[in-house]
Amino acid sequence: MAATAIKTSGHGFGTAPVFLAAISTILGAVLFLRFGYAVANVGLLGALLIILIGHAVTIPTALAISEIATNRRVEGGGEYFIISRSFGTTIGATIGVALYLSQSISVAFYSIAFAEAFQPLAPWLEGLTGLVFDPRMVSLPFVVLLLALMIVRGADAGVLGLYIIAAVLAASLLFFFLGPPMDDAPVGVSLLTRVADADGFFIVFAIVFPAFTGMTAGVGLSGDLANPRKSIPLGTLSATIAGMAVYILVVVKLAASAAPEAMAADQLIMGRIAIWGPIIPIGLACATISSAVGSVLVAPRTLQAIANDRVVRWRSVTDFLGRGAGNANEPRNATIITGVIAITFVAAGNVDFVARIISMFFMVTYGSLCAISFLEHFAARPSYRPTFHSRWYLSLLGAIGCLLLMFQMDPFFALLAILAIALLYRFIRASKNAEGDDLGAIFRAVMVQATRQLQIGLQSIETESTADQWRPSIIMVDGRTFDRASPLQLMAWLCHRHAVGTYLHFIPGLLDPENFRESKKTMKRLVKLAHERAGGVFVDTIISPSMSSALAQSLQVPGISGMENNVVLFEFSKHDPPEVLQEVYDGSLFAAATEMDILVLRHSDVYFGNRDRIHIWLTWHDYKNASLMILLAYILIGHPDWSDAEIEILVAAPEERAAGEEAKIEETLATGRIPVSPRNVRIFPTDANVDFGRLVAEHSTAADLVILGFTMPRLSSKGAEMLQRHPELQDVLFVCADARLTID
Repeated sequence: MAATAIKTSGHGFGTAPVFLAAISTILGAVLFLRFGYAVANVGLLGALLIILIGHAVTIPTALAISEIATNRRVEGGGEYFIISRSFGTTIGATIGVALYLSQSISVAFYSIAFAEAFQPLAPWLEGLTGLVFDPRMVSLPFVVLLLALMIVRGADAGVLGLYIIAAVLAASLLFFFLGPPMDDAPVGVSLLTRVADADGFFIVFAIVFPAFTGMTAGVGLSGDLANPRKSIPLGTLSATIAGMAVYILVVVKLAASAAPEAMAADQLIMGRIAIWGPIIPIGLACATISSAVGSVLVAPRTLQAIANDRVVRWRSVTDFLGRGAGNANEPRNATIITGVIAITFVAAGNVDFVARIISMFFMVTYGSLCAISFLEHFAARPSYRPTFHSRWYLSLLGAIGCLLLMFQMDPFFALLAILAIALLYRFIRASKNAEGDDLGAIFRAVMVQATRQLQIGLQSIETESTADQWRPSIIMVDGRTFDRASPLQLMAWLCHRHAVGTYLHFIPGLLDPENFRESKKTMKRLVKLAHERAGGVFVDTIISPSMSSALAQSLQVPGISGMENNVVLFEFSKHDPPEVLQEVYDGSLFAAATEMDILVLRHSDVYFGNRDRIHIWLTWHDYKNASLMILLAYILIGHPDWSDAEIEILVAAPEERAAGEEAKIEETLATGRIPVSPRNVRIFPTDANVDFGRLVAEHSTAADLVILGFTMPRLSSKGAEMLQRHPELQDVLFVCADARLTID
């Protein structure tokens, strides 16, 4: 197959701008201004640990970005595009807006940091102008000029500037590494030496962490790359690794070249170590310029991509923000909005509060990217086919690490950032044009994959059912679903916690297009009905020529839990015509061949009454049935609707065996931990002169549910009329166990 040519978009940049945008942001203001402070307060070992922990978040994020970016054609919008195309536009726009605000305010942050590079010149500037030096005298003109350059010249000028800035950064770092130790430098390198009354580890971490957030700066150029699938992974990962190596070398050089007290007192300590001191303020200026350039390149493109997705109904706003200029589709309008935000915060002069929120939003973004990668690994969707593969445990580590670090850095601002994201999501959800569940598709895929693995695992475990692992796996095939409520409700009660249920609505006929379309309509009603019953019952439809063929198909299919169905439930009403009763009779005989336990519900008009009395009648025929009958009653009272119910066990036994039967029942209840009081166990000695039907009617007419046992030989010999016994009773559940279940 011939290779498909990749269409060039935007400026058609290669990998170099991705690497340069990332590395010049990584080697930014924090490196020059705060790494000496970090080594002074936590020691060399602590500084190295901060670097490792920071990269435990950024490396999985870089891997996740690289993986997701190679899954499909990445267009403009960088991280926003990646998130929105994986999580959906609502989630994508929510995180995208937060990301955009972080990026646009970062322009202001780096502009103010740029002004810090002029602090050594403050006395000269004050003498020259006669004015007290204010950093805004530098930062405001700088941000205006930077924005004007981007609006007039676009990304070409920004990328050209990145090459120059990267060269100056390399020179400043080289001069620093070649510099000799200071006069008061320690002899040898100490891992633990630090200043007295040092700041805590996580305080230092919070201050230094913004240095680690630059590795995704190049992703925002995705719409201007000739081959994003190649350039994003290669540029992002190489910049991340290179930045980590430089960080480690810098903190080791600082620890070997200066005393902790000197590093704590002078934020430009690197200039006193370098062989030519002025190169460090110049490098700081270039670092902040590069970071500002990276942010001003990326932020408008993020906003433009969000606008072009039209996630809100304000068409005039999205048209204005999404409009591009020239063949390269330069986001000039979005750049103007970014400039307004940046200038506003630069004019304020203090972005400490904003900077902390920025870090939180970056953490939210990184955590989301890692979570996407983690979920996609487990979803195993055929549409997810990245050419670069991360590892699920690295993505999980990144997602959890982001969440934990947010709260370690500042619990208040972490909660504030999460609250802001939640409110933003609600707003976008309320004003979104498209319908649909953004998270539904990926989470459904995850659940399908998890269910598949569990079912295969359960099937491979070949063990005999024992008391400690047996549970009812109930299947029911019924065509009268919407005419009566009792059968599905009983299944919902039984499947609330302990049992597993599969309910199939029977549609008679052939599997043709007309019946298939009808089954889809019916399925929607079924799901709604099952949800209203608030039970853990899986519902579906089955089209078959007859009930017998429907049963033949259904009883051979495993349950939804992966285990074989072991109980089949039938139902009929007191008012049903004889043919319905005959259908239940035939179905019971048919199902007996599958060695399943058989339940038959005969329901009345009282709909289980007050649900406070359950009577279990045991006879000499119920040797195999008794345990199942008691267990079903126990499962039933576990549902809130039956939580106040009492179970009464009534035993009809020959007079000579009555005492022994009572002792057996009480022992079963005690050892099996069944909540039935001994006073609710009653023994009725019987002989040939006792009318069992009258006995049941006398004691159980007012019961809300009566559970009676039967055997297949008796049903076969007496016919369907056996299920019509005891007409005085209200709702009756007939139970036939295929094998005796021991309650231990």
